[in-house]
Amino acid sequence: MNDSLRKFAIVLACLLLFEAPAMAAEPNEPPTDSPTVKAAVIICKGMIDDGLFESIKRRTQIARGEGAEYLIYEIQTYGGLVDAADNICKYLILEVGKEAHTVAYITTEAISAGAMISVSCRDIIMLENTTIGDCAPMILVPSQKLEGVEREKAESFIRGLFDRAAKVNGYPRALLRAMVTMQIEVYRVKNIKTGEYEFFESVRLPDDPNEYDLDNKEIIVEGDKLLTLIASDALEYDIARAVVKGRAGALDFLAKRDGVTFAGEPMVLETLWSEEMVRWLNSPAVMAVLVMLALLGVYIEFNTPGVGLPGLVAVICFAVIIGSKYLIGLANWVEVALFVVGVLLLMVEIFVLPGFGIAGFSGITCILAGLFGMLIKNPPDKLPWPGTPLDWQVFARGVLGLSLGFVGFVVLAWLLAKYLPKLQFLSGLILVPTGAKQGTEFEVSMTIPPESKTVSVNLGDAGEVVSTLRPTGKAKFGDAIVDVVAEAEFLDKGTNVEIIEIHGNRVVVKSVELN
Repeated sequence: MNDSLRKFAIVLACLLLFEAPAMAAEPNEPPTDSPTVKAAVIICKGMIDDGLFESIKRRTQIARGEGAEYLIYEIQTYGGLVDAADNICKYLILEVGKEAHTVAYITTEAISAGAMISVSCRDIIMLENTTIGDCAPMILVPSQKLEGVEREKAESFIRGLFDRAAKVNGYPRALLRAMVTMQIEVYRVKNIKTGEYEFFESVRLPDDPNEYDLDNKEIIVEGDKLLTLIASDALEYDIARAVVKGRAGALDFLAKRDGVTFAGEPMVLETLWSEEMVRWLNSPAVMAVLVMLALLGVYIEFNTPGVGLPGLVAVICFAVIIGSKYLIGLANWVEVALFVVGVLLLMVEIFVLPGFGIAGFSGITCILAGLFGMLIKNPPDKLPWPGTPLDWQVFARGVLGLSLGFVGFVVLAWLLAKYLPKLQFLSGLILVPTGAKQGTEFEVSMTIPPESKTVSVNLGDAGEVVSTLRPTGKAKFGDAIVDVVAEAEFLDKGTNVEIIEIHGNRVVVKSVELN
């Protein structure tokens, strides 16, 4: 009996000796000779738009240039423009994903376009209690709804994006499609042969009871709801690879799962202040204000001949509009050239040619064509016309900004014309128009001393230049100081002039010799 116990103890000791190395290490820990890799964190938060797309490309190139093999896109967004999200998705799947390991790390929510971007990454890791889903397309105008064929056309495109992501990155296709369309009902069914759960749309449920446990199928998404998941459910349904408590937990999970070691802390790349400014400038509300100020400056400049502060404000606003569109890829060189040519033609019409003719009409046409082209992203060799639901969305967003700006301009112009001349404390800053007269007397833009009676100027009146005409400036006729344009010459201060033409508010003069 003692010999048997002794033999058993020897065998047990040998077994423990051979098993000891295996018990000493965690099964999920990377081996000691695991490769060392670099990681970079790219912050993606706020509105998904073309500005963010350009910023993501720039920062991704920086990270790759520094040798980062794991690119962690930190997602925090309620969505945005579908076309911008589509560009980001294609960039992640077709370019970046072939060179590096892409990870979507959701820190608050990835809703709508944010969900599109997340599933385009190879892995999704979620912070505890965050959400993902709800990617049904919406229209910018609240009073309108997408219905019938229009809705299906928009949803079909987005479902195609999710189908591609599901195939490339291994996410449940049925669940991703249920984030887009309310009519999709999804069940979870156990595969009897593999023992694993699979997801099926109701119209694609398997019918073989020997392969699937159909009697115990579980409905995950009802037919009248859009799928939105919290982190724990996303993990259970194989959409999230892990749920962690912080960025360090995400890195630990990737290191253990992939058998790698990260070299120090990852580099963190945020958007630049200039990129945020460009994104802000291209929002419909800000664009509306810029358009309104630009048109208002042009309107005031037309009513007060000569180049002054309103004209400068208009030029600055137009430059900001065009520059911001160019930086996000909406404006190409052809459209910018059209706009500039239009402005030059309009300036020629205002300051050189009397009246309003071919140059003025051509200038306005070029300006409108240039602005219209900047509402749609197109190469220089193609006409700017919306061809897809995404193009129409971008176009509608641009038209909304222009329309709001134009309405604001009309209202402000009416208020200025009606009430500003009556404000006494501004009497020295504004032009007081004379009343309608008979014969050769016209209504022109002029200033007069507050104590003087209303006066008018006529063809043939003589006066004196009070500010150098290059060729526009001011001349004094009696008590009235009038904005005038010299006839194809520059006139110095003190030159005697005579009125030879009056076209509305435009007064044309020439130099004369007084006897």
